[in-house]
Amino acid sequence: MTDHTYRILMNGVTGRMGYHQHLLRSVLAIRDDGGIVLDDGSRIQVEPVLVGRNADKLARIADQHGIADFSTDLDHLFAEDDAQIYFDTQVTGERKKAILKAIAAGKHVYTEKPVASSVAEGVELVNAAEASGIVNGVVHDKIFLPGLRKLKRLVDADFFGRILSVRGEFGYWVFEGDVLPAQRPSWNYRAEDGGGVVLDMFCHWNYVLENLFAPVRAVTAKAVTHIPERWDENGRRYDATADDAAYAIFELEGGVIAQVNSSWAVRVERKELVEFQVDGTHGSAVAGLFGCRVQPRVRTPRPSWNPDEPTTEDFRSHWDEVPDNVPFGNGFRTQWEQFLLDVHHGRPHRYDFAAGVRGLRLADAGYTSSTEGRRVELPTAGTV
Repeated sequence: MTDHTYRILMNGVTGRMGYHQHLLRSVLAIRDDGGIVLDDGSRIQVEPVLVGRNADKLARIADQHGIADFSTDLDHLFAEDDAQIYFDTQVTGERKKAILKAIAAGKHVYTEKPVASSVAEGVELVNAAEASGIVNGVVHDKIFLPGLRKLKRLVDADFFGRILSVRGEFGYWVFEGDVLPAQRPSWNYRAEDGGGVVLDMFCHWNYVLENLFAPVRAVTAKAVTHIPERWDENGRRYDATADDAAYAIFELEGGVIAQVNSSWAVRVERKELVEFQVDGTHGSAVAGLFGCRVQPRVRTPRPSWNPDEPTTEDFRSHWDEVPDNVPFGNGFRTQWEQFLLDVHHGRPHRYDFAAGVRGLRLADAGYTSSTEGRRVELPTAGTV
């Protein structure tokens, strides 16, 4: 039976996310496991072509992982290579130009988020993709991770009854770079280079909220720069011009209120780097990326407020862990497999450029809210 091989131009794999999550744990994992088995017994096989600016780094990665092809000349690859898919995990500011070239070359496109630097650029990509008929997708990794998959299962099973609210806490302390090296690249903290926690994380929160609960209809947000100076990868001091924290209230369709704090200037006192608490009339849950704890109505304690005496009740003991009833694979790989299947069958990918633009609209509304000090409404359902 004939297998189906898809060459993938992977641009930006020398970066942390591109290398670890997309190359190693997704595309190479699919390759090394023998591909994706189709219903007729044949397989989808993948053949990555590494793309970037540093030929030495590309050569080292290619040699280490048995990858035949790499190049620093993306234009040549678009013109000459028979790869069917282009993947982009560059810095955000370089994304639109490369994706438009990929579309013009007839490549299907899968990209990290944000899909572009602005709503206008994102809409341009949507229109170009629709005109060409290519399959297009944007990474939605969070909803493929075990904790949020368990949370989605609870929502679908009506565990919560009527959902009242969602509270999210995301973040950790990113070192300034003087005493200890920063865990994130310096461009994340320069607005002129596409940095900022709102642009980065609101795109995530949009797809998490709309896929687990309901679309966002209005936002009130405050974006701030808590740490005004940092040190880059070479030890040079620079001004942090991008926001490193944001505090937001999202109003969802149907009346659910979501409050989400996002910060790279917070010390963690919770089980995971991100956690969402969902409260409903019949029960509550706290989900991270891997774990999910629940408290149904019948397990809810009945505390009373008494500031004159210390609290003796162990409130955390009233929560139960949701078991791993089914195996959960790597979330990035899971979506890669879905995208490859959609390309193979010639069908639209659910998490497409339009979904990415909705994330950009939320980020844009968040910045407007913060700058103007007001509540900002978002377009109704069906609007890109």
